[in-house]
Amino acid sequence: MQHSMMWKAQQMGALTFYTHDIRAYSTTAYRQVDDTPYGGGGGMIMKVDVLVRAIEAVRGDDTCPVILTSPQGRVFTHNVALELAQHPRLVLLCGHYEGVDERVRHFITDDISIGDYVLTGGELAAMVIIDAVVRQLDGVLGAEGGAANESHADGLLEHPHYTRPASFRGLDVPDVLQSGNHEAIAKWRRKQALARTWQHRPDLLRRAQLSEEDKYLLGEVARAAAEARRDGRQFF
Repeated sequence: MQHSMMWKAQQMGALTFYTHDIRAYSTTAYRQVDDTPYGGGGGMIMKVDVLVRAIEAVRGDDTCPVILTSPQGRVFTHNVALELAQHPRLVLLCGHYEGVDERVRHFITDDISIGDYVLTGGELAAMVIIDAVVRQLDGVLGAEGGAANESHADGLLEHPHYTRPASFRGLDVPDVLQSGNHEAIAKWRRKQALARTWQHRPDLLRRAQLSEEDKYLLGEVARAAAEARRDGRQFF
């Protein structure tokens, strides 16, 4: 939280960040926060009384969202990051061990998963959520339209990027990017974004809002790929 965009967001006053030790809300001598599950089975479960005390102390009288990081939650996406960025304050509760007592869900407003896999604890997931949300705050990225042009911002993967040198071991920067023709460059970038999405994440195309120009460019991509396959060439 003291580097790069997170540091910048705090310096410019767009972000105030606090961490709270859940063990501080335990009332046992050894600051116990977990216990064995009713009904038996492996693993330890985070205790409802400790977590609710933590939630209520941190949230106070605010009505801000309280989000549990959990592999059972709704999947975190760019649109969810945009949604969360509209709130002036968020409370993130990090799951751990085998999970949390189910009754905790009566005291949260949402639970979010960053993907279909399991982590040891929710701290990494919380950091992913924070990073993605903070990038959506006005002025944090700096470059005009920076967040709007990133992958997933408009439903597509981002186009390829190049910088100097113009040629490296026989690999050259596309001529159009060196032409100075901004209209041609914009068209090339859009076509490349469509092609990259079509290759790597075709599921996104089914949900993306495509213009008639996008559909035409996508048709060109499909035809070029078909010709490459027919000639035994690599298209991408």
